[in-house]
Amino acid sequence: MDKPGALGVADLERVNELIAYHSAISGAMTKERTNLESALIPVSAYIVVSAVETYYRWPSMIAAIDARLPAEEIGRRARRPGCRINAVHLWTVANMYLVGRKILVSLGMVADDGPAALGVLDFWERAARAYRADGTRQAWDTGLSAHPYDAGVIDSLMASVSPIDSEETRAVVGRFNATLMSYLFLLYFDTRVGTADSGPWPLPDGRTLMVRDFYQLGPSHFWWSPVGADLPYQNLTAALVFDGVDVRVNDWGTSTHEPADYLPHLVGFGLCTTDGGDGSLRPVSFDELTAIAKAAKGAQAQHYRNVAAMSRDEKIRCGAYVYFTFLRPFAEEAGIADDLDWTVPRDTIGPVYDALSMIEGGNAAPEEGVDYYEPIAAPSPPG
Repeated sequence: MDKPGALGVADLERVNELIAYHSAISGAMTKERTNLESALIPVSAYIVVSAVETYYRWPSMIAAIDARLPAEEIGRRARRPGCRINAVHLWTVANMYLVGRKILVSLGMVADDGPAALGVLDFWERAARAYRADGTRQAWDTGLSAHPYDAGVIDSLMASVSPIDSEETRAVVGRFNATLMSYLFLLYFDTRVGTADSGPWPLPDGRTLMVRDFYQLGPSHFWWSPVGADLPYQNLTAALVFDGVDVRVNDWGTSTHEPADYLPHLVGFGLCTTDGGDGSLRPVSFDELTAIAKAAKGAQAQHYRNVAAMSRDEKIRCGAYVYFTFLRPFAEEAGIADDLDWTVPRDTIGPVYDALSMIEGGNAAPEEGVDYYEPIAAPSPPG
């Protein structure tokens, strides 16, 4: 019989295959990441606090979610606009746990827990495969693409698209997009998960469609989110049609474009909302874009003042909550979000939290020749 925290040979091989898969990809992605730290928010500190909490607590939470609704069904249901079970949330399910493991195991604070790691990564893999539904697990596997929406969704989005045939309308779209992305970036405490890109979808006429979801614009489970009470929509989904732009979408739901300045090549734009209860797409008039952007700009200004008035500890608690609750959409889909404890920090209170909360960081590249995530060691033979 395996000792507690150990795995049999087959399970050890499986979990280490999954760890190696994420190690190679996440190590490469981390090298390309822009600087984490900001002048306003201690991002590195709250990520580390959240990651440690994740290591301690997500395995049992994930087991409860999976028992209520299997990961495969959660991933299948997530293939709809407005759903925050998306590429970056899936990436985080695996990688936040692995980052927490990396910190705690390397510091000798915990013994490696093979069964817990297998439970988390197996849940991720089953959900990810169902979400992508193309035989792959991540955008990385396809050269950076994500196609969660079926033909019916794409048809509905394209039906909302109007031509961008003047610099004036192009400027309206540009301001709308930039304002909402900036607002959500701050609302999610300097994290880009308030938006998510998907695509590219080649169109019959040679143009390219990219889809951008904007999530939780107004009040939500974030206790600071009432600042967005004047936003007229909670969730928006935009269709951006380009001519002559090569689009790539990574596992953080972030797109890159060639040429990088894609706005001059935007030839069509449509906007829909999934608000209304049934999740269906309803067109939003182009005439509303300016008013939506104005409301977002006002909310952002107030939120900035609110954050600036917070203590460092308050900022860390807010940011850690954003990251820790990346798992919440999965629990909501399973119908058990209110049964789980989302308090954070909880298990790191005391000297551990005090040490983690003082961390300052940037974007140090992973060390060459070293696994980004170490494999789980085989148990020593008895005697």
